[in-house]
Amino acid sequence: MTFKNFIKKAHLWLGLSSGLIVVILGITGCLYVFEEELRPIVHDYYYVDQVKTKKLPLSKLIQTAKDANIKANPKQTLSGCRVLNDDSRTVIVWFFEELDKDAIWYWNRYQTAYVYVDPYTGGVKKIEDYNSEFFVFVRMLHQTLCLRSEIGDPIVGTATIIFIISLITGLILWWPKNKSAAKQRFWFQWKNTTKWKRKNYDLHNILGYYMLIFALIIALTGLVWAFDCYDKGVQWLFNGGKTFEKKEVIVSDTTQYTKSTSTDKIFAATVKANPKAKTYFLFLPKENDSLATTNTFVRHQSRFDDVSMQFDQYSAKLLKSTAYKDKNNGEKFRFINYDLHVGSILGFPGKVLAFFASLVCASLPITGFLIWWGRNNKKKKA
Repeated sequence: MTFKNFIKKAHLWLGLSSGLIVVILGITGCLYVFEEELRPIVHDYYYVDQVKTKKLPLSKLIQTAKDANIKANPKQTLSGCRVLNDDSRTVIVWFFEELDKDAIWYWNRYQTAYVYVDPYTGGVKKIEDYNSEFFVFVRMLHQTLCLRSEIGDPIVGTATIIFIISLITGLILWWPKNKSAAKQRFWFQWKNTTKWKRKNYDLHNILGYYMLIFALIIALTGLVWAFDCYDKGVQWLFNGGKTFEKKEVIVSDTTQYTKSTSTDKIFAATVKANPKAKTYFLFLPKENDSLATTNTFVRHQSRFDDVSMQFDQYSAKLLKSTAYKDKNNGEKFRFINYDLHVGSILGFPGKVLAFFASLVCASLPITGFLIWWGRNNKKKKA
């Protein structure tokens, strides 16, 4: 067997073995790329009925959400809230309950409720079952095939590695021998008489060539969530072969203990420090966790401006603020990995590019299968 024949066989069987999963990942990736833009359009409870001059205190909104959710989900505990820097948007408060950590499907492992509250009236717009929300289902199908991470991550990760090898072997097979062959491989040379087999072959080869780099970026960044060793290895590589120890955990001062946490003061301090932010996340300590701090995450228009802050949950004293520039190189890369994966690092045009790259990735196993099927099911001449 020659080298090229070996590459052909490897490309064929690797593609057939991972094709179905790659199609699922590609289609779900297309859907999830624009989830931030589509969710507010699909869900009307993301918006208030009427914008007014004064908002209620955040602590009161959280308590309202808690009172409303406890009737429907009494075992769920308060986890955090999200406040958008947009006067027309509702405040989101979420609650969590672990069901069965050994369950196979993700919806049997935990239950999460999102409560949408009008910040002006305090009225509850919607109690959403997080697990059944469309985009959550799409993300879980994309990330773990809706299986628990211990099962789904290795399956998706292995299929992604096979897909990366298929891209490389495909480039070797695509590489033209001379200039005349190159003309047919850089663009479509279709005529009215061109048969569907030739069109399908060109779609597989030409689209695969032009989207190769982008497909590799999507696949390589996606492996970060599939394998912990890969995630650590990439960070180690960007740190120049250095391993950084985990930083000391900061705790709240229990001598400042009060019956209620200083949520309003913490939120006010976060907004004051970041008035032009896009979104504010508050991750609230459990009621029985007296040492935990209140963590806030501030999302700006640019990922490089995001800030995470830690406050004493009782006194609202700022204990630590971490900006992008404060992270080591490995942490910096890990922080923007999602934006590289979905193309948002380049803004909306980057998302459009990621959408088409993901769509082509989904089409490659289909067009490749049709090439193989056509070659093995030729009609015999009379």
